Amino acid sequence: MIGVVVPAHNEEAYLEGCLEALLTAIDHPRLGGETVSVAVVLDACRDGSAAIARRYPVAIIEVAGPNVGMARHAGAQWLLAHGARWLAFTDADSRVSDDWLASQCNAGSDVVCGGIRLAEWERLPAGLRQSYLGYDHGDQRIYGANLGVCALAYQAVGGFRPLRCHEDVQLVRALEADGYRIAWDRTARVTTSAREDARAPEGFGALMKALK
Repeated sequence: MIGVVVPAHNEEAYLEGCLEALLTAIDHPRLGGETVSVAVVLDACRDGSAAIARRYPVAIIEVAGPNVGMARHAGAQWLLAHGARWLAFTDADSRVSDDWLASQCNAGSDVVCGGIRLAEWERLPAGLRQSYLGYDHGDQRIYGANLGVCALAYQAVGGFRPLRCHEDVQLVRALEADGYRIAWDRTARVTTSAREDARAPEGFGALMKALK
């Protein structure tokens, strides 16, 4: 079974689009009909995120954050307990591509780090686009919105730490230090909101604000 974790902290504006994209990715023929379970982790939500999640065939987990590292780990633990062999992570303000899961699971690596595409790119200010392209130019950027990990590797390093930011970087560095195979797939991108109101301190929204 493949598991997908979606942390959500007051994401009523984006969660539906995220889950619709995941439903399409789950049906990709290259997955060979393998079961895919999605865990939406409601991270101290005070909006309509829970009501949106209930409309979809997903597991709903609640944590008393806000703490994105704790939320990702809670979802991973639930999926591992239900037999997940692979864990895929994205964010509630992101839309994965049709072949997102298929590409991760067929990469032949223990870890897959993909890239980010900003939503409504053409409408963004030219200065922001230029700044983002400069930031994203590095070959080894780590995004929690586009990350996949073999279940055994995840468990071996203890999973995500309860960090409010940079939990994704910490996990990948721990996996790297233990010698796990990492695929830096620049072609595998998810589309993420370019909003500036960050859900996590020093998160992607904060980056967008800093690049403006």
